[in-house]
Amino acid sequence: MVSNEKEQAVETLEEGTEEEQEFVEPEVEVLEPDEQIPDDPKVLLEQLQEQTAKAKDYYEKLLRMQADFENFRRRSRQEKDDLARYVTEQLMVNLLQIVDNFERALCMEVKEGNQEAFQESFKEGMKMVYRQLNEVLGREGLCPISAVGEQFDPNKHEAVMQEESTDFPDNTVMMELRRGYMLKDKVIRPAMVKVAKSV
Repeated sequence: MVSNEKEQAVETLEEGTEEEQEFVEPEVEVLEPDEQIPDDPKVLLEQLQEQTAKAKDYYEKLLRMQADFENFRRRSRQEKDDLARYVTEQLMVNLLQIVDNFERALCMEVKEGNQEAFQESFKEGMKMVYRQLNEVLGREGLCPISAVGEQFDPNKHEAVMQEESTDFPDNTVMMELRRGYMLKDKVIRPAMVKVAKSV
């Protein structure tokens, strides 16, 4: 009885093994191209001429685009040059007004016995010209750099002297020897300063 059961189990195992060993190849569908190459030379020639015409059209469009781009670059460069010229021209016009005031001041004659009044008038005239000059430069984006009493900043200040001081904190600008300037957000000349050093 036990022997029969063993034989049946072996037969079942062998059948399962044979089934597992069997490999069924999947069916592969071969896709045919949508368009077959024609055998007629005339048709081939027509297709070649059609593709050649398309290629020529694309090439001509590319050439036009390239020419348009070069024209755009040329116009942009010209506009940039014109703008720079215009800005410089407007600045010169504004500065000419100051030159006129300087010339008028230099042409003033000192009347006899009126030396003190002349000096005072000349001084006031120079102050007016100085204010006018600062206004013109300020409109162009020029502004002075703060120095005295400020913490020393190597990006804005140029230290040429250092002196012990009890009146200023350490590393503080205590004297401005030459004013520095910024043009918009760029330092075009750092302020020349003397820096305090703690005792």
